[in-house]
Amino acid sequence: MILAALADALGLLLAGDATLWGIIGLSLSVSLAASGIAALVGVPAGAALAVVRFPGRRGVVVAVNALLGLPPVVVGLALYLLLSRAGPLGGLGLLFTPAAMVLAQAVLATPVVMALAHRAAAGAWAALGDELQMDGAGRLRAVPVLLRTVPGGVLTAVLAGFGRTVSEVGAILVVGGNIAGHTRTMTTAVALETARGNLPFALALGVVLLGISLGVNAVAFAVARGGR
Repeated sequence: MILAALADALGLLLAGDATLWGIIGLSLSVSLAASGIAALVGVPAGAALAVVRFPGRRGVVVAVNALLGLPPVVVGLALYLLLSRAGPLGGLGLLFTPAAMVLAQAVLATPVVMALAHRAAAGAWAALGDELQMDGAGRLRAVPVLLRTVPGGVLTAVLAGFGRTVSEVGAILVVGGNIAGHTRTMTTAVALETARGNLPFALALGVVLLGISLGVNAVAFAVARGGR
């Protein structure tokens, strides 16, 4: 039974099933947009946190790392309350749209990117900080220079953020509603189709998700190994 379902799943992928590939395309576009936002916010913020000294900095570092374990459904619920008609952002009409899903995934991915960027930048600052300051670079001005010295660490942080977004299900299910042809992603579709007993469709999406996950991890490993 399992082998037959897997064969049917591969058949769906090879046949170019429109519904299947539409879900894959939406899922990738949402995750790429969310991880892009997380990178734009998290990379410079993480590096700045490694360089700039201010009261309470240690507490901020602890908080950022604590946010790595944010429960997705709680994030989804908080955004639902903000984006619902009765919420403060209800007038934007974002609830149950791909934009709401991008926002939810970005909230989850940003602490991941920020924490890893902070870790990479902190090591570089310990090695190069004195030299940069002797050359006249202030701490904030040194951030972009510092990031250019750790491209591997930056790429790893971005890849980790993408991995967090593409595998997420709880938050986007709450704010997206899993609407067919509109907000249904690979993860939410796998959950739905498995519950329906449509194993070939769920397995086809699972194969794609597994391939993406293995690819991201392989690149991250290669980058880390190259850095060493």
